Amino acid sequence: MTSGKIKSYIVLSVAGAFVTLAPAQAVPVVPNFTQGSMTSHTETTSKVTETINSIDYATGWTYSVSGTNVDNGGQSLSPSPTTNTVVVNPLGGTEGQVTSQNAGLDLSNQNFKITRPGEAFQFTTTYMGPGMTNQTVIQRETTVTSVTDTTSIFTQ
Repeated sequence: MTSGKIKSYIVLSVAGAFVTLAPAQAVPVVPNFTQGSMTSHTETTSKVTETINSIDYATGWTYSVSGTNVDNGGQSLSPSPTTNTVVVNPLGGTEGQVTSQNAGLDLSNQNFKITRPGEAFQFTTTYMGPGMTNQTVIQRETTVTSVTDTTSIFTQ
């Protein structure tokens, strides 16, 4: 009987050695999907408001006189110069007042008369002085929308 106990003890010892010396086994991780996709949608909107104010100036003057059956009594056709001050207030709610001074002509002493009353006559006088000749105001608003759609597809 003694030998039976020894055999049992040895078996238990061997079994215990197997339990403690056995290597650890990892369980494999297996994804439970076979395919998939991911979708992304990005939308960006930007608004640009701009004002363009263009002002054209004449810095000199032009003066012309022409006609038939008219006379100026021998006066000079070149009127006396004078100083003109021009103040421009921009249109369209834009900022910036502009003041300029330029040499112009004094036309108050120009006297023309019909030479032979009752006959046909023609008379033209043209004067364009210094200052603003044209103003253009452009106000515009631009809206730009950018859309990006991205799709990623993956499989196992």
